[in-house]
Amino acid sequence: MNSNAMKTAAGYAAGLIFGLGLAISGMTDPARVLGFLDVAGAWDPTLMFVLGGAVVTTFIGYRLVFKRSAPLLGGVFQLPTKKELDGKLLGGAALFGIGWGLSGYCPGPAIASIGGISLPLAAMLLTMVLGWFAAKRLG
Repeated sequence: MNSNAMKTAAGYAAGLIFGLGLAISGMTDPARVLGFLDVAGAWDPTLMFVLGGAVVTTFIGYRLVFKRSAPLLGGVFQLPTKKELDGKLLGGAALFGIGWGLSGYCPGPAIASIGGISLPLAAMLLTMVLGWFAAKRLG
């Protein structure tokens, strides 16, 4: 199997594992996410534990990966070099948070939920795609 096919297969496998994790943890249910954000009402702490698990996994994973001199399926590690906060980053983060709070979906769970499409999910996906095009044009 050639290198590009291996990279593609690894990408699909990672996406499948991520999607299964979202589904198993209930994070594809927008009511669960909105319940987490409802700190003054019927608060649901599930998302905190899912995010905590992701932080621990990432912490351990980065330490293991960076013991290697190069990635398994690539030539060099590609890490972000920009470290300052700017208006684009803060504005994008704010829009992401507002959209997540209004819909209960962020991009990963939204894509994982596409099999059970509903009007709110379709609206979120449409505005997400429009946001990508707007960001590219404003770039």
